[in-house]
Amino acid sequence: MLTKVFGSAVFGVEATTITVEVNIDKGIGYHLVGLPDNAVKESSFRIAAALKNNEYALPGKKITINMAPADMRKEGSAYDLTLAVGILAASAQIRSDDVGNYIIMGELSLDGSLQPIRGALPIAIKAKEDGFRGFFLPKQNVNEAAIVAGLDVYGVENVTEVIDFFEGKGVLEPTVIDTRAEFYRTLDFPEFDFSDVKGQESIKRCMEIAAAGGHNLILIGPPGAGKTMLAKRLPSILPPMTLREALETTKIHSVAGKVKEAGLMNQRPFRSPHHTISNVALVGGGSFPQPGEISMAHNGVLFLDELPEFKREVLEVMRQPLEDREVTISRAKFTVTYPCSFMLVASMNPSPGGFFNDPDAPVTTSQHEMQRYMGKISGPLLDRIDIHIEVTPVPFEKLSDERKAESSAEIRQRVITARERQSLRFATVEGVHYNAQMSTRLIREYCKLDDASLGLLKAAMERLNLSARAYDRILKVSRTIADLAAAEAICPEHIAEAIQYRSLDREGWLG
Repeated sequence: MLTKVFGSAVFGVEATTITVEVNIDKGIGYHLVGLPDNAVKESSFRIAAALKNNEYALPGKKITINMAPADMRKEGSAYDLTLAVGILAASAQIRSDDVGNYIIMGELSLDGSLQPIRGALPIAIKAKEDGFRGFFLPKQNVNEAAIVAGLDVYGVENVTEVIDFFEGKGVLEPTVIDTRAEFYRTLDFPEFDFSDVKGQESIKRCMEIAAAGGHNLILIGPPGAGKTMLAKRLPSILPPMTLREALETTKIHSVAGKVKEAGLMNQRPFRSPHHTISNVALVGGGSFPQPGEISMAHNGVLFLDELPEFKREVLEVMRQPLEDREVTISRAKFTVTYPCSFMLVASMNPSPGGFFNDPDAPVTTSQHEMQRYMGKISGPLLDRIDIHIEVTPVPFEKLSDERKAESSAEIRQRVITARERQSLRFATVEGVHYNAQMSTRLIREYCKLDDASLGLLKAAMERLNLSARAYDRILKVSRTIADLAAAEAICPEHIAEAIQYRSLDREGWLG
């Protein structure tokens, strides 16, 4: 008897429906074809034990299973439940008239219980697109899959629940989630707030500008100056995610198997990888393609602490994703694309000893050591960072001040107002939502300067020997400063402030 059941494979952040054809005929044997990997091939042992422990059994006949399309590699243990249901239906142990209307996925334990899978959300989206009635999956993944409206999503704990459903013996209710209500539920109070930061008013101003325009940022200061503390508070002043951004972000984390039981993510991610990270872990890929840290930070913040400690080749692979806001992983057997629109926030010491340009600390770093230290970060990468800002230690008088500083909520409101101005400006421009995303053409259109501003910028370019990309960065930051001031045109004071945020372009850093 031939039976067809359906599963799904995830490549990149998109899913593809997999047709599993199970044929049972005279003879003895178990044949699984269609480019299965070792985890899929081993499923026969898990299925046999799970069925036996729940009073079912593999038929003692020739079982041939084809996973189509046969030229696409099938990877992982999530097909266990698909294959088990197909075998039971083909051997007439359960009714087969309805199994083809559902996507069925899940990893089986030997006792028949189900383990969570990756990519539940993109699988559910594809199931709805292809017109399936419902989706069976482990209960741990049900909340993320139930985000998709118009699809019956059943979270199950044991293979017997699926068997009873098709046999009409048990009542299995689909999980229903109001996606909009889930998204607009009360957000948790941010763990980190700018009201706890003493002093550092210029740094807060700088981070407000970065948040308002979506600009990349690097903090330069000695150990203990508060660089990491400030970076952790940046997400608290970013605008709330839109529903579209929340779905995009949840989809990526679903593929990586990192979605919590709450389901939809409604807070911007903050990723802080260790400096020993590899190229693949940062940008994604691998023999079984997975999103990297830059994609996990999509619509949020990627924080690279102690930037010069990262391997230079690791940092260089970020150059293209920072520009294109997506990364394409190409290998001989596959090509996948992951979105990675994130704010890069980096921190570093000003010198190997950490106290370069500090009048209270003795100079112990030679010019050669400084050049080698700064040489770990390439010029093209620094050009892609819009704002460079020096962080200095907070004096005792401010540390002991009991007065509360301005809260993140107050700063965020100004950021939201500036972002609204940008949304109106770019309403007819596809793929551009804030100033940091402007192309060269848009910069020329929306960052026009008067003679005084142009003269000031020309003098700074010549004195600091800035690149053409740095020129564009200064214009983008100036546009954001003007938006925060509710100014239609960029004024000389906006240009002057933006020029201050190019610290690493100054000759003094090399002695």
